[in-house]
Amino acid sequence: MVKAKDIMTKEVISVRRDTPVEETLELLLANEIAGTPVVEDDMTLLGIVTEKDLLRILNEQNGGKERTVEEYMTQPAVHFEEYESLDDICKCLLEVTFRRVPVTKNGKVVGIVSRPDVLRCILEQRGRRVNP
Repeated sequence: MVKAKDIMTKEVISVRRDTPVEETLELLLANEIAGTPVVEDDMTLLGIVTEKDLLRILNEQNGGKERTVEEYMTQPAVHFEEYESLDDICKCLLEVTFRRVPVTKNGKVVGIVSRPDVLRCILEQRGRRVNP
């Protein structure tokens, strides 16, 4: 049975709760990602911030300037432990609107699983190799 740790992306781009919103927007766009975990310095998961969360700044008077990620993040973040099954992750991603879930070990982020990670796994299980 495939586990979260088998397909997760290990190099996780993350932000701290005090990261400025503008810096986070730049990070998401530069890395072509739609969301990122919000963590403590020791990688303890606090929440997640997504493009959708940050769209709220459009309607704010100052456009979110001088605001931090903590004011926009979703918490608690839906996440999976590294030994949870791919089936459970897939069921979750089918039921929700978000496209990625952090993977944790003892509450600390060790990876992230996105819809493309799941799709890549499906092809690999069928004997097809896809470049990351």
